[in-house]
Amino acid sequence: MKRPASFLSLLAVLLFLFPAGSRSEEIIKRHDLLTLDRCIGIALKMHPGIAAAKGSVAASESRIGQSRADYYPRINWSSSYSRISSPSRESLNVAGSSSGRTGGSFDEYFTGFNLSQTIYDFGKTPVQVKIGNLNLDSSRSDLENVTEQVILNVKQAYYGAVQAKYNRIVAEETVKQTLQHLEQAKGFFEVGTRPKFDVIRAEVDLSNARLNLIQNENALRLAIVNLNNAMGLPAAPEYTLDENISFAEYEITAEEVLSKAYINRPDIQSIAAQRQAAESSIELAKTGYYPVLSGNAGYGWSGEHFPLDHGWNVGAVISFPLFSGFLTKYQVEEARANLNILKANEESLRQTVFLEVQQSYLALKAAEEAIPTAKLVVEQAQENLDIANGRYTAGVGNPIEVTDAEVGLANARTSYIQALHDFKVAQASLEKAMGVR
Repeated sequence: MKRPASFLSLLAVLLFLFPAGSRSEEIIKRHDLLTLDRCIGIALKMHPGIAAAKGSVAASESRIGQSRADYYPRINWSSSYSRISSPSRESLNVAGSSSGRTGGSFDEYFTGFNLSQTIYDFGKTPVQVKIGNLNLDSSRSDLENVTEQVILNVKQAYYGAVQAKYNRIVAEETVKQTLQHLEQAKGFFEVGTRPKFDVIRAEVDLSNARLNLIQNENALRLAIVNLNNAMGLPAAPEYTLDENISFAEYEITAEEVLSKAYINRPDIQSIAAQRQAAESSIELAKTGYYPVLSGNAGYGWSGEHFPLDHGWNVGAVISFPLFSGFLTKYQVEEARANLNILKANEESLRQTVFLEVQQSYLALKAAEEAIPTAKLVVEQAQENLDIANGRYTAGVGNPIEVTDAEVGLANARTSYIQALHDFKVAQASLEKAMGVR
């Protein structure tokens, strides 16, 4: 069957946008085991936010080159043709001699080269280059800040995915426990030692456990989607996560955290560079009060007929701004106002950093204290379930005790997993707040 041209065009576009064997397959192969470090490495290569920040750095580098342009001469070539009709004229050729002509129309040709060079501009060009370098430093710090945020997002998403995977394991074990309890209740009912109520109760518990497992499986799928997005690979193939979340106390004081933050935070470094650039912008604006000395030279050919006459010129020009409608005055005032804004923003950022550091540090310490308690609760809940099962097997317990013990153990395990997750996320947030990896 012959395909219409529009269909083939659409197919070509789709193949161009989504080629077979996408980069996601190349970076992550199906069923690969991904560690946290590998996820971070993928994000550093693939995340569009980092690519955009790198583009800003490249643009800042180009602007420095633009600022340096006045260090070099400028050479222009021009050509012109004119048809002139005049009753009379007195013309000058390129060499500067005059020739008289009266009436009629004539052709005028010109071609030539011109060279101009700024000789002295009272520091305007060096200040522009200095501002460009400071803006480049700010762009690089912004890139580092974006990178640190991407790393934090990957860590949070990774720990969230691992937490969801552990929660699914707990849900699976709960299903197995309730299934065993159901089989036990059926056995007791068949021999007449337990009522039908025990069987129905166990069936209800099993249905609830299976429903909880479905919810946890969906939560895991959502967590993987979130991790893929954090890595910059939304269409990543199926993979396996390293499930190990270890716990070790993070030895650091609040004073050390704050000190490192003020030194290492890239956003503080970025706004400091912007402030220095604003200070230099005041100097740049003031150069509007000063003259500019430049030199020029030219060589060209002109005349009415070929071959054209030729000649050259050389000279210097000094341009002094006598009055510009107070333009320079207001430019200086604007530069000072921008500097005051940046100073206020810098102080606001330092206060925000102080708040972030305090919150992250307190969250980390709270998470550290919660983990041993949560672990103890799991041990106690397991012991309680063992006792409940023993009592039920011995015929002195009831199914409600077993159900409560199973739910208690599942909740305790989930709380312990949550405590480990909170600790890892708090540690990652604290490292981001300090500006360290």
